[in-house]
Amino acid sequence: MDFSEKWGTDVDTAVQLALADLKLTIDEVDVTVLEEPSRGFFGIGSKLALVRVEKKKPAKPEPAPVPEKKEKPQQVQPEKVKSENTEKTERTEAPRNKKERSNKKHNKKEREPIAPVIEKIPDEELTVCEDHVALKFLEEVTKEMGLTLDITAKTGADSLYIDIQGKDSGTIIGKRGQTLDAIQYLTSLVVNKENQNYTRVVVDAENYRAKREKTLEKLALRLAGKVARTKRSIKLEPMNPYERKVIHATLQNHPQVTTRSEGQDPYRRVIIELK
Repeated sequence: MDFSEKWGTDVDTAVQLALADLKLTIDEVDVTVLEEPSRGFFGIGSKLALVRVEKKKPAKPEPAPVPEKKEKPQQVQPEKVKSENTEKTERTEAPRNKKERSNKKHNKKEREPIAPVIEKIPDEELTVCEDHVALKFLEEVTKEMGLTLDITAKTGADSLYIDIQGKDSGTIIGKRGQTLDAIQYLTSLVVNKENQNYTRVVVDAENYRAKREKTLEKLALRLAGKVARTKRSIKLEPMNPYERKVIHATLQNHPQVTTRSEGQDPYRRVIIELK
């Protein structure tokens, strides 16, 4: 492999990942920045950096001067035989190369392992918490954003459930829950920063996650019916891992269609196709 495209929090990180993939040094490659990173506001709306690292092509040596020789036309015959043998080899290898390309194309359809949908944390296992580092963090963030919200928290043995209510809850949810996912990710980093045991953090607003899950289930069934009727596969919009698992789990026992994922996060998407 002569090139590698990698995502990273910044350009240097992405370049280092690509160098490790290629097992080359920075002096042996050419780097092209495909997408610049963006930090966003408190990490919300941030974008990763995408780079293409390609192995430098060796400089072509200048052809050595060919001494002039006076040869008879009959002596060109061995070169003709060589050309015929080369052409014969190319003809015999062509089908094999075609088969290899077909196998390579088939191997690209890697199935994403189907995992159960993340269950909601039951209320009976949680205890109301009024003083938590997550509450302080979210209150500071929402204050900087100029939002008026009511934030409550409940804790379990190894879980933390945060519920957000208020007139500005639509802003904290964002388009298709993207802002809410970013808030949840940042809160999880804060909560687990110095903890030895990992705490699962769920941030919800106006019961959005349950509503979104129902919407995705209906979408998956509707698109599966369309694929069965038209015999054509459908690519969904990029989704986070949790939403992709909802689609996979909804259609895993469907008699006519199957699902797989392709691409890299955050642009990884589900494809619904015939079995």
